[in-house]
This record gives sequence, structure tokens and C-alpha cells, in this order.
Amino acid sequence: MDERLPAHLEISGLIRAVNAAGGFATVLAKGERDAGTILVVCCENGANLRIYERMPQLDGTRNWTLVKRQDPEKHQEFSEYCDRRKRQDNDLWIVELDVANGERFIGLSFTES
Repeated sequence: MDERLPAHLEISGLIRAVNAAGGFATVLAKGERDAGTILVVCCENGANLRIYERMPQLDGTRNWTLVKRQDPEKHQEFSEYCDRRKRQDNDLWIVELDVANGERFIGLSFTES
């Protein structure tokens, strides 16, 4: 039995939680309503963009993993990555969380490296 929350409900919950915390959240790409993959873009005031995706683990779980960080000198690479992922997966959702420590909304703690 698959116990995953439908993608549209998870996205809706993320948006509401971020907005309630004084941030801004928006859907950048709308995927398959129930089983779509979700990419979460975290940023603060539109800067320091980071993309997280759930990646399968050996034990069968799926953990949020940092898959892309914006290079301040190569802004275009970040949007190209999002565009490429969307072309690869028509079911993909991309949601942006523009709030301090957006990672907390997906159960992670952000540490600047």
C-alpha cells in the first residue's frame, strides 16, 4: 500500500505553511495531481536558490536531498536545470518557497556551506 500524500495536497500544505510564516510560496510547474514528483526550490528574497528532491534510499525510504544550488556567477544554469527536469518528467511539480530557512518546511535544517 502506497502511503504517499497526493502531490497536490502536499504542495497546498507547503504553500499554506510558508504563507502563514510570512513567506511567499508559489507553484512554478504543475505536475500530475496525485503521484507527481515534487521539486522544492528554497530561497530568501529571491536569492540563494537551492533545489531539493526526494531521492530513493537503499532502505526504501525517500529522503529530501539537495540536488542543485544556484551558482551566483551562473544564474542561467539554475533555470536551465529546472527547465530540463520539467522536459524529462511531465508529471513534475516545482514549488518555490521564498522564506527564511525554507528547508524546515520539508523537514530539513538549512546549514550554509
